[in-house]
Amino acid sequence: MEFRIGNGFDVHKLINGDSVILCGVKIPHDKALSGHSDADVGYHSICDALYGALSKGDIGTHFPATSKKWENANSTIFLKHAHSLVNNLEYKIMNIDTTFICERPKISNYCTQMKNNIAAILKIDISRISIKATTTEGLGFCGREEGIACLTTVGLFRNE
Repeated sequence: MEFRIGNGFDVHKLINGDSVILCGVKIPHDKALSGHSDADVGYHSICDALYGALSKGDIGTHFPATSKKWENANSTIFLKHAHSLVNNLEYKIMNIDTTFICERPKISNYCTQMKNNIAAILKIDISRISIKATTTEGLGFCGREEGIACLTTVGLFRNE
């Protein structure tokens, strides 16, 4: 078997709003994430981890922020694309480990829904997906609630 590991990281600025979208889940909040697309840091970091494991660049390589085509795009499109590359190269997703870095909103009540969304798009069992969150104890831009960051590690395998 061949194993590959990928790491992805994304961050988006918080602006005035009424909700954030994390892994396809709209979470009520007194702010929103700003970005060229829907600014879903969860899906973006998973995409980058998958692209990285496949040595296929990053999300900006495939969906440049300079292109009007992707303005306000639903990040599900990006995750489906990353999944198609995984399938085309005959890999399987062993696991996904995602960590949100933010003071608020608290995401624990939304983790199951996020996992269900990811599992449905990537066609993997929910038991292969971990979603968690941490704070920065008030330090840095995340601690000042200026943005939300997300880090993801994925494992891929295929039979040779």
